[in-house]
Amino acid sequence: MIFCFNAGEVFDVAIRIEKNGISFYEKAQQAIDDPEVKALFSALAGDGEKHKRQFEEFKAELPQELKQPTVQDPDNELEKYIGVLADNHVFSTDKSLEQELATVKTVSDALDMAMRFEKDSVIFYLSLKEATCEGRAFELIDALIKEKQHHVQRLSVQTQKCSADVKECLLNWPS
Repeated sequence: MIFCFNAGEVFDVAIRIEKNGISFYEKAQQAIDDPEVKALFSALAGDGEKHKRQFEEFKAELPQELKQPTVQDPDNELEKYIGVLADNHVFSTDKSLEQELATVKTVSDALDMAMRFEKDSVIFYLSLKEATCEGRAFELIDALIKEKQHHVQRLSVQTQKCSADVKECLLNWPS
C-alpha cells in the first residue's frame, strides 16, 4: 500500500514516541546513582513531557483537512501501524524497556542506550518525513529532528565526561 502520513498522523507518532521516551528516561533515572547523569535524564524526561503536551496542543489546533486520512482505512489499520512503528523502532514499550534496562551494568551503558534511542529517533523521523504529504508535517518533523539531534549532543557530552572518568561512572552504578 502506497500512502503518505498526514499532519495528524505525524503528531500521533510523535506523541507515542515521546511517551515511550519519558518512560525510558524515568526508569533509567531510577536505576542510576550518578547525580549528573540523573539530572540529564530528568531533563530529557522533562523535555519529553513538554514535547508531548506541545504535540497534543498542535494536533488539536490542526484544521480538519490536515487530519483527513490519505487512504481508505475502514478497519483503522493505520493507527495500529503507527503504534507499532513508534513502539518497535525507537523507544521500546514498557516490557521490552525493562528487558533492555536489565542489560545495563554501568552509567556508560545507560548513556549508550539513551544515545542509541535518540539516534534511532532521528533516523525514524527522517524515514517518516519521506512518507509525509504536507508542508506542516514536514516542518514538524524537521523540528523533531533538530530536537533529537540536540539530545544526542547533550548525551555525547555526558558520555565524553564518563569516558574521561571511567572510575566515577562505574562507581555510581548501583549494585
